[in-house]
Amino acid sequence: MRTVVKIGGAWLSVGPSRAELESLARMPGEVIVVHGGGAEISRWSERLDLPVEWADGLRVTRGETVQLTSMVLSGWMNKRLSSSLATAGRPSIGLSGEDGPLLRARLLDEDRYGRVGEVSGVDPAPLQALLGGGFTPVVSPLARGEDGDPVNVNADEAAVGLARAMGADRLLLVSDVPGVLLDGEVLDHLDADRASEMQASGVVVGGMAVKVGRALSAAEAGMDVRIGSGGLLTGGAGTRVLASAMVGAGPRGAA
Repeated sequence: MRTVVKIGGAWLSVGPSRAELESLARMPGEVIVVHGGGAEISRWSERLDLPVEWADGLRVTRGETVQLTSMVLSGWMNKRLSSSLATAGRPSIGLSGEDGPLLRARLLDEDRYGRVGEVSGVDPAPLQALLGGGFTPVVSPLARGEDGDPVNVNADEAAVGLARAMGADRLLLVSDVPGVLLDGEVLDHLDADRASEMQASGVVVGGMAVKVGRALSAAEAGMDVRIGSGGLLTGGAGTRVLASAMVGAGPRGAA
């Protein structure tokens, strides 16, 4: 069993419970952790009087914010999470998508988003080497751009790219919400048709719309995909995201 766990920055800022962290440390099989850190980037931006901008659910990253994003994600957040996992009993090593480079990215629309891109290539060798040595990789979603400079990649996008390249069985998207919500209730499952309806009606917008889109692409690749809170790590179901061919099928494994 190979699982990619994407840890959202909002959930990290609240602070995982000891039970959730220990459950992540005890997760069976090979585990690759990808993390965000948007809340911490916003806090530091405000302290340094740098603009906090969003467009289409993506953080606009330009100018000095590129350096700040790299320092917060690949420095502070990455090392705190890898250290916490090691303390909980799971030997872990933190790295950036720039290392290797593990992740390569092409810019989306530089005028609109700045140094924000999408995954254009993955070299699985660094992760295979760490897993082979008994370490859990903890990855920050900075990628190397076509010009050699850093590119900020949405953490869900990075997690899906790594999961596909590594042939993962499961993808857990851990956030600060218990799942995809409709009228305040967590949906048991979600497919592309229902997701489109919810986006058209304004129920799923912004960052959640980005997350759902990435989750659907992972489900189409054959993974068991879940969106939820830290409860996903302690046996919670969250919202199961289904590929088109899986609609109406039974569960393909617990989260």
